[in-house]
Amino acid sequence: QIQIVESGGGLVQAGGSLRLSCTASGFTWSSSGIDWYRQAPGKEREWVGGMTSAGTHPVYADSVKGRFTVSRDNVKNIGYLQMNNLKPEDTALYFCSMKNVWGQGTQVTVSP
Repeated sequence: QIQIVESGGGLVQAGGSLRLSCTASGFTWSSSGIDWYRQAPGKEREWVGGMTSAGTHPVYADSVKGRFTVSRDNVKNIGYLQMNNLKPEDTALYFCSMKNVWGQGTQVTVSP
């Protein structure tokens, strides 16, 4: 059974930074690409960014390009979403997805 767990969310002021983490079990970590999504209250889930199983070719949504960085450590089997220069509109529940399985999400709240 595949399980995905996100962590690292919290409350931060605008302009601040957070780093989210993603761990998984039930499959070979390095066999899957990783994607990050977010969902704000009353809005549809939005893809944020992702990268390949090998940790190459990161891609980002325009809304976060230049501020967010996706990375992964295929030795420690953990993925990251580094979020810098956060804005109030980044407030959302953030999800990690691998093998088409989603975690429960971690809340990010950015105050003005």
